[in-house]
Amino acid sequence: MTLLQKLTVCLLIIASTNSSCKKSSTDSSSSQTVPTVYKKIYGATSLTSDGTWIYIKTKDLPDHKSTYYPTANSLYENYTGKTFGGYTFSKNPNSIIEQTLTFKIPLNPAVNASHSATPLGPIGIALNGVPFFNQYAGPNQPLTSEIVSFDKYYGHPQKSGMYHYHVEPLYLTTVTSTKSGLMGFLLDGFPVYGPKEEDGTTVSSNILDVYHGHAHSTVDYPNGIYHYHLTDDAPYLNGNGFYGTAGTVTQ
Repeated sequence: MTLLQKLTVCLLIIASTNSSCKKSSTDSSSSQTVPTVYKKIYGATSLTSDGTWIYIKTKDLPDHKSTYYPTANSLYENYTGKTFGGYTFSKNPNSIIEQTLTFKIPLNPAVNASHSATPLGPIGIALNGVPFFNQYAGPNQPLTSEIVSFDKYYGHPQKSGMYHYHVEPLYLTTVTSTKSGLMGFLLDGFPVYGPKEEDGTTVSSNILDVYHGHAHSTVDYPNGIYHYHLTDDAPYLNGNGFYGTAGTVTQ
């Protein structure tokens, strides 16, 4: 090989190395930062963002006691008291089973004029990683028959063992946070708050819009944002559909 040929090979190697370094640098800078408010979801096993969506993974294992945990679990608790609405608790035949759920939620939520209906199954995620379900026990079936099976903290599992809340997550509103605190997010990216405003006023469905929310500033969003509220009266969490464009849930 001549001297000129050797120099040419060296230049090609250097150019290739620089190109690889630049590509690596670009790939690294493409990773996005998850907004601080989402880091309040302490029950997530993973929180990531691609700049358009937030990806939240959870095992859906509530961090509080429940009669629906297997008896060998340290969080099992035999419960025979009253549940949501003052009903006497009656256990359903299901048990809590670990899940693998990924919530894909828009990073920048925006109103959607179509306001798509919320589906049965997960419609959002609570701070402890437990899914929110809507106000129905089945297609257009009210929760009346299911309320009695809500445990001490107002949740229960369905047939596949997916534990969830239809109503106020009592453990969050009374133990880990407050009645006016952030409770989680629905799939459209808009936050969910407890049954009280920050000034202590109790929220009810008749002061919210048909999607069960309204807009004003909060501690987490001082510039204001549309948000949902959990209430003691139906539809408890969501009304006629999502306020914004909903993301997805995969298992």
